[in-house]
Amino acid sequence: MKNIVILISGGGSNMAAIVRVAQRDNWRETLGAQVSAVLSNRADAGGLQLAREQNIATGVVDHKAYASREAFDAALAQAIDWQQPALVVLAGFMRILTPHFVSRYTGRLVNIHPSLLPAFPGLHTHQRAIDAGCTVAGVTVHQVTSELDHGPILDQAVVPVLPGDTAQALAARILSQEHLIYPRAIARLLRGL
Repeated sequence: MKNIVILISGGGSNMAAIVRVAQRDNWRETLGAQVSAVLSNRADAGGLQLAREQNIATGVVDHKAYASREAFDAALAQAIDWQQPALVVLAGFMRILTPHFVSRYTGRLVNIHPSLLPAFPGLHTHQRAIDAGCTVAGVTVHQVTSELDHGPILDQAVVPVLPGDTAQALAARILSQEHLIYPRAIARLLRGL
């Protein structure tokens, strides 16, 4: 069985979309894959309860309990490795990972970013797209490399920037696309493993 470990920091809407599609499309039978665990760096992350409701193992590795980023990443890797993952999926995981952590999961670590990379890596992507006068924005699923929000692009979706758009309105339209393309990109990756 190809185990998928999902890392979250908040509400887990992308995690929930992945789990929903995995169940609907019966990834267990069709891809020999399952979401085996959801881990968070925050005990109050709402997505943990969503995962528990789906009988998915959960865990917390609180980044505040570690003196360094390297120590946190080592503890997180230990929790991940217990699942023997085929893929590690960042779904709203709001921690920058060390190069050592990223290299440990090379080719198996994926992320979703709310812009059409390579445009607007980092934070505040929706407002930055509006401020730049973009007529389109979007979302990118990519393999993670040690360079923030770079790495091979696996899938993208384009969303129009409408006249008078706010960052919140644009973010909501992009989020609906995230929920479509992230499970699709993961399924495609799993077929290749």
